[in-house]
Amino acid sequence: MLAFLGAIICIIASVHPAGTAAPAAAAAADNDSAAAALLPAADKGLGALHGPAEALASAGPRLPGGPQPPPLFSRFVCTPLSAECPAAGPGTGPGPEELLALRSAAAQLRRTALEQKERIRMDQETIRELTGKLSRCEGGLRAPPAGAAAVPPAAGLRAAPRPGTMGHPPAEPPAVRELEEAVRALQDRIDRIEQELPARTNGSAPTAPALARDALHTKMEQLEEQLLSKILTLQKERQAANTDRNQHQHDIEKELSSLQNRVTELEHGPQGYSPPDAFKVTIPVQNNYMYARMKKSLPELYAFTICMWLKSKALGGLGTPFSYSVPSQSNEIVLLEWGNNPLELLINDKVAQLPLSLKDKAWHHVCVAWTTRDGKWSAYQDGEQRGAGENLASWHAIKPQGVIILGQEQDTLGGRFDATQAFVGELAQFSVWDHMLAPAEILALANCTSRLQGNVIQWDDQAVEVFGGASKGSFAACEEGRKA
Repeated sequence: MLAFLGAIICIIASVHPAGTAAPAAAAAADNDSAAAALLPAADKGLGALHGPAEALASAGPRLPGGPQPPPLFSRFVCTPLSAECPAAGPGTGPGPEELLALRSAAAQLRRTALEQKERIRMDQETIRELTGKLSRCEGGLRAPPAGAAAVPPAAGLRAAPRPGTMGHPPAEPPAVRELEEAVRALQDRIDRIEQELPARTNGSAPTAPALARDALHTKMEQLEEQLLSKILTLQKERQAANTDRNQHQHDIEKELSSLQNRVTELEHGPQGYSPPDAFKVTIPVQNNYMYARMKKSLPELYAFTICMWLKSKALGGLGTPFSYSVPSQSNEIVLLEWGNNPLELLINDKVAQLPLSLKDKAWHHVCVAWTTRDGKWSAYQDGEQRGAGENLASWHAIKPQGVIILGQEQDTLGGRFDATQAFVGELAQFSVWDHMLAPAEILALANCTSRLQGNVIQWDDQAVEVFGGASKGSFAACEEGRKA
């Protein structure tokens, strides 16, 4: 610190003007003697900061054969300070206020240099970051206009601070101004790109992948519409074909039945059943096209009794002696024995098993009775009640306008028969009442002591049609029963 203060004092002394010419001359003589005493004898050149006049004069250039130029340095000497601080006194050194000002100026110079250095480093990093962002933004856009300001490379910017005067901060270096201008230019270019980008996005035409995707979606929708239209057309054609096939089959069966009846008449003479219910329907083979159909349908019923005579010739199950189907329910009333299952009564597709045994190839009188009240039912074989129960389609009303088929189970209204569920044998005296008959009435029918006719469906030659090879023949219930 003492050396630094000594250097400052020397600088002040060199620039301080001389008071008068006489003291200056005296001081020069004193300086010559002092310099000669301080400098080593061997060093007579520029090795020392100051020296005697001769040494100083010898340091300058000399022109041969002419007058010599004046010496380059003033004739003065700076007295070196000792390690100990000199005692305060008038004329011995700067005062405390000057030392404090000098220290403040030196510290401020250091702080200013450090701040400028840090600012330059931060500006360089900002320029590098903005330059990278600008390059990525300009990658998908057009080149900047020709008049756009060029960005100087960050590596070429260098700080060149200039020293200021003591007590005042130095002026802003040119490198800082260049950095600020480069940052402003980069910001202007980024602002222009951000303004142009939405307009280009909104006004630009769809890209090729987008157009291809839209075209593919449109084509797929068209193909789906065409496929759906073809499916609907095929379904309509299939329904029409099924209807035509069923109608054609029905017509063929009707013609076959007419031909068979005509052949029978020609062979045996015209048949006349007396009384009209004295006939039976014979189905000789188990298939899906031999059956009989009642011309009359059922009204809405809340109870019924169905009785009939039957003789099964099946090796396995009894099959389906009768079935009643309506448009909304194919199993409205069905009497069915299929495979190894017991005989079942189905009402509105609800099932009750009947404990009847009818597979001995003999004539049997069978009756089933039902009422919607609590779904009560009862089953009779040969006039005797064999089973009864409740909760069979309780509170259900038998729907009207259906089809009654003898010998086949209907999967649709009036058709779609299954050969495995067909009845094989003979049927007679099929009758329907709209109430539950008393057990005594059923017993009288089975013993042939009563000729009670059904009040809904009566067994009559004109009310029964046969199809597919099924035939009619004479039948006397009591005589057939005695033979059996």
